[in-house]
Amino acid sequence: MQPLAERIQKQDQRALARAISLVENDDTEKLNLLSDIASLKKQAYYIGITGSPGAGKSSLVDRLVTHLRKQDLTVAVIAVDPTSPFSGGALLGDRVRMHDHFTDPGVFIRSMATRGSLGGLARSTKDAIRVCDAYGFDYVIVETVGVGQSELDIMKVVDTTAVVLTPNSGDVLQIFKAGIMEIADLFIINKADLSGVGKLRGQLKDFLHIMDPDGWKAPIVETISTENKGIEKLWEKCLQHKNYLVETDEGKRKRQEQLTFEVYELIREELWKDVQGFIEADDTKKQDLDRIEDPYHLAREWLFEWKRLYRG
Repeated sequence: MQPLAERIQKQDQRALARAISLVENDDTEKLNLLSDIASLKKQAYYIGITGSPGAGKSSLVDRLVTHLRKQDLTVAVIAVDPTSPFSGGALLGDRVRMHDHFTDPGVFIRSMATRGSLGGLARSTKDAIRVCDAYGFDYVIVETVGVGQSELDIMKVVDTTAVVLTPNSGDVLQIFKAGIMEIADLFIINKADLSGVGKLRGQLKDFLHIMDPDGWKAPIVETISTENKGIEKLWEKCLQHKNYLVETDEGKRKRQEQLTFEVYELIREELWKDVQGFIEADDTKKQDLDRIEDPYHLAREWLFEWKRLYRG
């Protein structure tokens, strides 16, 4: 086992931060480190908070962390921010909004960039969740960037997905078109002190009735995060969903499905790196890219050439 993995096992937060930096930067030792860490996982519970920008996700997460800490539960927060087009780093830095938890040893907060991932979650974000699990946190909360129709990736990494909406925003129509209704285990109407709450709740109920899901039916919780209202109810519904996953074995099936997807994703990424290196190492191919006319023919030709080289 790598020394860094051993330090994480001993709950060294500096080692935890270092490991996440390694996976973010796609270090050459990343896969070996993650393989060691996989044997340390403690089965933390993963909660995803998603929704449009401005819905109050960060404030909700902040209040939820406070609620969990009062129960002496440890929490890791992975706050996914938009990527800076210049530095490639997280642009907003949600840690600024959660300053009350900075000095709490039972809380770890990390802002991570999407790195251009269309699903709103970079590969490194998923790896960071695994690292936090290995460290031994009770709960890992993932707050996504809020990019509308690209939020579906969250369901592939968490146990409970909560979709945050606000009254009079038109969000419910967008998420219905995007398919996010189908991944939500819980709906949160935040800023419930604004007008239009009844209309939004009615729309959600209508859509849920149309979908008529088997098994778990996503509840609707109203919150006012700025006033710390509805947080206990929100947590109660999260626990109900957690119990449902355990009692029905749905949680085990879901985790296995996620791990299977992760295997394919890791293979795809490593193959892509190999193919990209094969192309960029050839100056003639790089010149062909500058005057490309038929991308389909070129892709087929280069892939065939790479396969032939790989297979000997």
